[in-house]
Amino acid sequence: MLGILSAGVAPGLALLCYFYLKDEYEPEPISFVFRTFLYGVLLMFPIMFIQHVLETEHLVNSHLFDAFLSSSLLEEFFKWFILFYAVYQHVEFDEPFDGIVYGVAVSLGFATAENILYLLANGIQHAMTRALLPVSSHALFGVIMGFYIGKAKFTEGKKGKWVIFSLLLPFILHGTYDYILISLENWLYIIFPFMIFLWWFGLRKVKKAKALSANHFKKQYQVQKTLHS
Repeated sequence: MLGILSAGVAPGLALLCYFYLKDEYEPEPISFVFRTFLYGVLLMFPIMFIQHVLETEHLVNSHLFDAFLSSSLLEEFFKWFILFYAVYQHVEFDEPFDGIVYGVAVSLGFATAENILYLLANGIQHAMTRALLPVSSHALFGVIMGFYIGKAKFTEGKKGKWVIFSLLLPFILHGTYDYILISLENWLYIIFPFMIFLWWFGLRKVKKAKALSANHFKKQYQVQKTLHS
C-alpha cells in the first residue's frame, strides 16, 4: 500500500516542483500552491460521480464523445472553474507566470488522485506508464490553461479571448489525447509523438510566460521610479 501511494504521488509532486521552480521572480507561497493542489484532488469526486452517471445511463455512445465530453470537457472545465473563480482574483496571483504555477497545481492535484486510484485498482506495475502519459499530460494541460489565464489577467484591454483560450485549448488537446488512447489500435505509435509535441508546446508557454513576467516587473519598476523621481 505504501509503495502504491508513493508511486501515485511522486510524479505529480515532482512535476509540480519542476514548474514551481521555473518561477524566477516572486515564487508563490507554498501554502497557497498546496491549497490549489488540494482543490484539484477534491475535484476527483464530483468528476468521478458525473462520469459514472454518464457511463451507467449510456449517455456516451462513441469514442469521440467519450474522449471529448466525458473526459476532456468535464475534467478541464472543473479545473478551469477552480482556477478562474478561486485563484484568478487572489492577491498572490500577481504576475503572468503565476497562472502556470496554479494551473499546474490544480491539474496535478486531480491527476495525482486519479493516479492513486488507478494504481490501487490495477497495480504498481503501471506506475511508469502513468507517470509518462496521464500525469505528464495533465501537467501540460495545466501549463497551457494557466498561461492563458495569466495572459488574461495581465493583458490590458479585452481579456475575454484569453479566458476562452484558457479552456478551449486544454479541452482540444486533452480530447485529442484521450481519443488517441481509446480509439486507435496502434495508439502507441501516435501518443509518443503527440506527447513530444505537448511538451514542446507547453515549454514554449513557460518561456513566453517568463518573458511576460519579466516585462510586468519591468513596468512596475518604471512606474515606481517615476513616482519617486
